[in-house]
Amino acid sequence: MLGETLFCPLRKVTVAALPEEKVRQSLVHHMIHTFGYPPSAITLEISLKQLPHLVDQLNLPKRRADVLVLAKGIHPAHPLYPLLLIECKAVPITQQVIRQVVGYNYYLKAPFIAVVNHTQSLFGFYSTEQKDYVFQECFLDYQSLLNTSFVKLS
Repeated sequence: MLGETLFCPLRKVTVAALPEEKVRQSLVHHMIHTFGYPPSAITLEISLKQLPHLVDQLNLPKRRADVLVLAKGIHPAHPLYPLLLIECKAVPITQQVIRQVVGYNYYLKAPFIAVVNHTQSLFGFYSTEQKDYVFQECFLDYQSLLNTSFVKLS
């Protein structure tokens, strides 16, 4: 007997309805329909080695970004660059989960990161004042992220 499946409109494939995939699909739906993220800016389960700005880096870990939002005009050397990295979890959000997304972002260098499960969204950015990531319980819309002054990298 086949297990439960979901259709992923971004990847245009049917995927196993695993708990984490249910979180991812629900999040993507809300990102597009509630928070104004363009579907073309969202990539799912992309390997770090597939990202153009990381192609020349050696010793990249074999990691995949659950949800990555790309945007234009962030980095002068790359037409598209990570704006937001999101880790989806089917378990409670712990410090270990937060460290995981921070660790992924060490390579990606997205200005914003988030961790999401069925009941909670933690949205974060690196604070130069605190010299650490700062998180708040919320989810920000696409236009707000683009309008944030520290998004442009030199």
